[in-house]
Amino acid sequence: MEYRRLAPGLPPIAPLIFGGNVFGWTVSEADAFPLLDAFVDLGFSAIDTADIYVRFLGQPHVGGESEAIIGQWIARRGRSDDLVITTKVGMDMGSGATLRRDHILTSIDQSLARLRRDHVDLYLAHWDDPKTPVEEVLETLGGLIDAGKVRAIGCSNYSAERLETALAVARKAGLPCYAVLQTPYNLYARESYEAALEPLCLREGIAVTPYYGLASGFLTGKYRSAADAGKSSRGRGIAKSYLNDRGFAILAALDAVAAGHGATPAQIALAWLIAQPGVVAPLASATSLPQLREIAGAPSIALTPGDIARLDAASAPA
Repeated sequence: MEYRRLAPGLPPIAPLIFGGNVFGWTVSEADAFPLLDAFVDLGFSAIDTADIYVRFLGQPHVGGESEAIIGQWIARRGRSDDLVITTKVGMDMGSGATLRRDHILTSIDQSLARLRRDHVDLYLAHWDDPKTPVEEVLETLGGLIDAGKVRAIGCSNYSAERLETALAVARKAGLPCYAVLQTPYNLYARESYEAALEPLCLREGIAVTPYYGLASGFLTGKYRSAADAGKSSRGRGIAKSYLNDRGFAILAALDAVAAGHGATPAQIALAWLIAQPGVVAPLASATSLPQLREIAGAPSIALTPGDIARLDAASAPA
């Protein structure tokens, strides 16, 4: 399997990251352990989570549930030196969404306690905080690197303008730069990333780790008509957002390319992401071992230039 550079100071990773937002939500601790075991056994090492997961579900969820499950798995496993763990900070954990120095310093210690580790490999600013000076954010994150609590930093959900500002501030002040961008990107949602973020990341050498790579499940081919909306709790939103001429054209192209590789539409959608310039590894979640084995097959699919051209044409933004 091909291994790729994620950030300075981190080992290369296989081009797929397990999205841990499902832990404590649609995946219990008991079910998470075999999924994580299988993920590592298949040759992968990168696992993504955040302190906010899964506070968004409301009480009794208070946040940190996903990190705690991963930490329990690490403790049972007895080692984590072969893993690359990403977590995030900045969303509302009860006192408001912020990247203030005091919030970051408190949050990293709480995350490390839940993860049962002495460091986080990659620490991301989960959302931009325009109320906190960029220099304060970067100074605080740099201090965590100096203290050995964080090995590399990145950001999530930043606009191109704000990411460029953060890079300029870091260089002027001699502070660590964001090395990774986590952003929504998939065959259906291309324009917001490709228009400004992609050229910036390519120019600056920033690794991109897209999320929503399967467009909430639409790109798996599971939802093909309004009648399919009842297949899951998010089916109605998928039917409203994606079942249109462009969506059907994307599914047709996925079906055709998948047939040529003996693959599934989900595998092809992820393989397309993996083939994009600047993309190191997409995030993908699984709630069962069959789902995990399916998405784990994506990195081994070598799309041809013709395959990519077909998918690009079908998914071209209006």
